[in-house]
Amino acid sequence: MVEEGRRILVFSQFTRMLELIAQALDKSGLAFVTLTGDTRDRATPVRRFMQGEVPIFLISLKAGGVGLNLTAADTVIHFDPWWNPAAENQASDRAHRIGQDKPVFVYRLIAAGSIEERISELQQRKAALADSILENGGAAGAGFSEEDLQALLEPLPGAPAKKAKAPGKRG
Repeated sequence: MVEEGRRILVFSQFTRMLELIAQALDKSGLAFVTLTGDTRDRATPVRRFMQGEVPIFLISLKAGGVGLNLTAADTVIHFDPWWNPAAENQASDRAHRIGQDKPVFVYRLIAAGSIEERISELQQRKAALADSILENGGAAGAGFSEEDLQALLEPLPGAPAKKAKAPGKRG
């Protein structure tokens, strides 16, 4: 993507994941800046990205979810999904601002058979439920059932079964 001239925002809710991504980018020789809740000077990484000094901006979802105008970006990558799709949408909106003059591509990375896949499915159902309620003037739509909750909490395919501990024992 960088070779194509893309300007990329990478969001993760985990700062440790951003550190791992940063290590991989360093090994690849790709320039980037980072913004997390620990970043004291927010202006410098924003300026460097917006002026084209670096093509990649690593951002923690909470630190960069609101208040930034990053119209230099044309690509948004959500490395891991969040339970609240509105938070992801707010983060994507950093690139969809007044002054944006190019199409913006948004990617969500989700591993098949993972809890993230289940979260994504629930987000889609939640969005469909909200749309149904809005379209039907508050009429009941397809809600979440007890089976939906059980499906979310089922062991992942291929995961070893956990043995139940005796009540009252720690360890």
